[in-house]
Amino acid sequence: MPMVRTDNEIGFIGLGVMGQPMALNMARAGTPLLVWNRSFERSEPLRDAGARVAASSGEVFAKTRIVILMLATEQAIDAVLARDTADFTTRVAGHVIVHMGTTSAVYSRGLEADIHAAGGRYVEAPVSGSRKPAEAGQLVVMLAGETEAVEAVQPLLLPMCRDMVPCGAVPNALLMKLAVNIFLITMVTGLAESVHFAQRHGLDLARLTAVLDAGPMASDVSRIKAAKLVAGEFSVQAAITDVFKNNRLIADAARAAKVALPLLDICHALYGETEALGLGQSDMAAVIRAIEARTAAVRAI
Repeated sequence: MPMVRTDNEIGFIGLGVMGQPMALNMARAGTPLLVWNRSFERSEPLRDAGARVAASSGEVFAKTRIVILMLATEQAIDAVLARDTADFTTRVAGHVIVHMGTTSAVYSRGLEADIHAAGGRYVEAPVSGSRKPAEAGQLVVMLAGETEAVEAVQPLLLPMCRDMVPCGAVPNALLMKLAVNIFLITMVTGLAESVHFAQRHGLDLARLTAVLDAGPMASDVSRIKAAKLVAGEFSVQAAITDVFKNNRLIADAARAAKVALPLLDICHALYGETEALGLGQSDMAAVIRAIEARTAAVRAI
C-alpha cells in the first residue's frame, strides 16, 4: 500500500537530550506528531504522549509536509535527508524542512539552496537553552528563512519556547545562536574558574553561591551551574562534547569573518582538555576539571 500523507501531522526527527523534551512538549500540547529516532527506545515516551512512531525516517517525509530536524551533526542531517542521492528531491519537494540543531552557517546556507532547488522550503530555528529549559518549554527560538515558511512554522513551536525572535534571512538565525553561545560559554567557564579559585583558598562555597545569587550577575544559568560546580555533580544538560563542537563552529565563523575572539580561544582549549579527560558526556560545568588539571600541573613544577 502507498504511504498516505496527513497534512495536519508534523514530522519530528531527532529525539536526543534536547529533541525528546521538545517533541514531548509539542505532543502534550495536542500537536499530532509522527516521530523517528535512530535509537528506537528514545521514541517510547513520545508514543506514550500520543505521538505516532515511524518505522523509518523516510516514512516521516512520506506522511508529513512539515518536518522538524533536531539532529546533532551535519552528517546526520544529510543522512536523514538522503542528500546527494536521488531520494533527496523525493524527501524535500513540497515540504518545509525546519533545522533546529546547531551547525555552521555555511552548511545551512548550502542546505537552504539545495532544498529550494529540489522544490522545498527551509527554516532555520536554532534554540538557546539546555535540557532543563527544553523540559520546561522555556527555550528561545531564533528564526530565519522566507517569511511565509517562517510564519507557517511559528505556531507549531510555541509549546517548546518562551520566546521566538525573527532574525531575517538564512543563516542569520544560526549566526545569532553562535553569538549567544559566546556569552554562554565564556560565562560558564568564568564561573567554573571562580569556584575553583574559591575552593583553593578554602572559602565557604555556600557563601560564594549566596553572594553570586544575590548579586547583579545572577541568572538561571549561573544558579544551576554553580550548584553543579559546588556539588561536583555533572549530569548532562549541555554536554562537554556539544559545547566543544559549538566552540569550534564559532571559531570557524570568526576566522572566516576575520574577527578576534580571545576569550573563546581560551575556552576552546579548556573544553578540548576536558573532553580529553574522558568527560565528553558530562555537563559543560565539568570544565572545572580541566582548570584543576592545569593547577595540578603548575603545582608540580
